Formats: sequence, structure tokens, C-alpha cells
Amino acid sequence: MNKILLIISYFIIFFNFNLSSKESNETLKVGVLAPLSGEYQELGNSLLYSLQLALEEINDEKVFIVPRDTGYKNKDKLNEAIRDFKSQDIKIVIGPISNEDFNEVKKYSEITFISPSNITPEFSSNIISIGISLESQMTALMNFLKKKKKSKTVIMLPENNYTELVEQKLKKFNLNNFKVFKYNPNPEVLTGEIEILTNYSQRKKNLELRKKMFQDKEDEQSIRELERLDQLYTLGGVNFDSVIIIDFGNNLKSVLTSLIYTDVSQTNVLFTTVNQWFDESIFFENTIKTLYYPSINYKEFKKYNQLYFNKFRSYPNEITILTYDALGLIYYAWKKNGSINSINNFSFKNKIKGKIGTFYFNNKKVIQDLNIYKTEDKKFTKF
Repeated sequence: MNKILLIISYFIIFFNFNLSSKESNETLKVGVLAPLSGEYQELGNSLLYSLQLALEEINDEKVFIVPRDTGYKNKDKLNEAIRDFKSQDIKIVIGPISNEDFNEVKKYSEITFISPSNITPEFSSNIISIGISLESQMTALMNFLKKKKKSKTVIMLPENNYTELVEQKLKKFNLNNFKVFKYNPNPEVLTGEIEILTNYSQRKKNLELRKKMFQDKEDEQSIRELERLDQLYTLGGVNFDSVIIIDFGNNLKSVLTSLIYTDVSQTNVLFTTVNQWFDESIFFENTIKTLYYPSINYKEFKKYNQLYFNKFRSYPNEITILTYDALGLIYYAWKKNGSINSINNFSFKNKIKGKIGTFYFNNKKVIQDLNIYKTEDKKFTKF
């Protein structure tokens, strides 16, 4: 049975930093943990700006946010902020931004935290992570590959601090027809590793051997065949028909470049990756014709960015759209339940529609319905 889409109406007022206790029974007070000082101060400010936009759209005078500075990797500030929330009887908090703070905030079981982190989609004690999870991305990609009738997929992931975590998440999927290939992200090592993956040396030898068969012949057919072979770099295909590259930024571009260098046909092999937040720098990788990846609603993302720019004359950090949605989600839960007392107030049966697109809660897990987008001709196109 199709689930009903519940549209979250976003409504918010201006920031209120000083709230009196007499409002507690009739108002919604939302704590915000943000790095308003230190290395990530710019991100913290961007989070507050996004919440201001959400407050203005909610337009409910009973909704207040209470921002507090957590600094950068500062447990003292983090705990001080949460103790302040407790003193104001605040039961719901947006943050922390990083999963590195999860163990710290779990100590405050009477408060529910909604984090933009994407490390785990499962409800964790008193924490709900609404980031674009790898689980949601892999689900979208696997459905896409099935529609494209691809059955020999290589999942490529870098060897770094997150490799083990990614491997654990991949175990949740049926990957019988998939091969996992781990690579060293160092460009000086990477190309050699991908040469092995693509059997590049043998394919080059195949080409040279084939050329020798026609080099001493003067008949027209042999000459034409030799001319055709001269246009090739290798001979023979690879033993996979699609790749999923779990990487970002320059590392992703290095992997794509190495695949092209080793003469992997973009006609025969489908290039896919994980959510890149519509990073337009990929447009300038001239060797890449087409790249697919799952992401949030692009039209809403563009609208949000433009709204933010019109208001603050700068563009937001990508994850701030998640905090915008977080406030809408909290407001919906508050209106639906009359109050927010625990994480159980977020056990919805129906789908929710936010700026990022639709998402839902299943067995205390956040699952996003992501679209597949194609980068081609310097634009993003929904598949």
C-alpha cells in the first residue's frame, strides 16, 4: 500500500536567545549545538542562518531556538551547552554536527538529539541521524544498476579511516554479483592499482600482438584493420560493466582519471559514485562524459541555495539544508504529539517530505528516497 506523503510545512520565527521559563508549557524550545568558534565557526554560522530561514517560513511565535557554541572538539563546551539546555528543560536539540560527539551526548538520555551526521541511519539511544546515509545511497544505486541491467559491478573504496566502517555497512546488502576493490588514494600509487584491476598491461599487449599480425601485409583489408588498431590504446574489455566509487573531491577525480587512462570504455562501463552534493567542479573533468550518483531533490536544493544567498549574500554549506529540514521535522512531531519527550515521538509510519526530498522511519531507522542524477554536458539531469 502506498504510504501517504506528509508535507512538512516549514515555519519559523527569529532567533530568541533569552527565553523565560513561563513559556515552557506552551512553546517549543529547540536547542542547537553548533561550532560558533574555532576551526568550523563558518559552518556554525551557516547552520544558524539556515535555521533563521526555517523559522521565518514556519512563522509560529511559539517556536524558539536556543543556539549554544560547542567549539571544535571541545567536550567542555559541549557539556556546558547541554547542561544549559537541561536547566531550561529543553527536550529536543539539533546537533551535534559530528558523530565524534555521539558518545558524549548519549549521557543525556532525557534529551533527544537530531544530528545532520550520516554515519548511521539507525536511532542510536537518544540520537537520530538524518544525514544522507550510505545505506540510502547504496539502495538507490543498486536499484539504478538493476534498471540498467548491470550485473558485474565493482565497488571501489579508498583505504582510510572510514574503510572498515564502509565495509561493515556494505555487508548489509546482497553483494553476490559485486566485487569490492580497495585502493590507495595516493595518486602515485592509485594508477598502478587500477591498472591491475583493469588488466591494463595485458590489454596493451593484446593490441601490440594484433598489430603485428597486419604490419607486413599490403592488402587493402589488412591496411584498414591496422589503421583501425592504430586508433586504439588497448584491445579487449574489462571484466566488469559498472563501478560505484565511494569517494569525493579530488580523490574521486583521480580515480575517474585513472579509469579513463587505463582505457575503460564509458560506453560499456557505467560510472557511478555516491552523493556529491551537486559539485559543479566535476563539469571541468573533460575526460568524463557521464557520471551518475544518488542525491537529494536538486530543484529544492537550488531553491534553498538561492533563498539563502538572497538573504545573506553568500552560499550555504551543503549540510545546512539538513538542519533546515530538522527543524521542520521537529515542528511536525511537536504539533502531532502535543509535546516532545523522547525519541519515540519520531516513530512515524508515513513518509515525510522535506527540502531534501522524501524520507521515512522504518524500525527506528531513517531512510531517504534519493533520486539518481546524471552529470553530462555541464548540467545535472534527473534519471
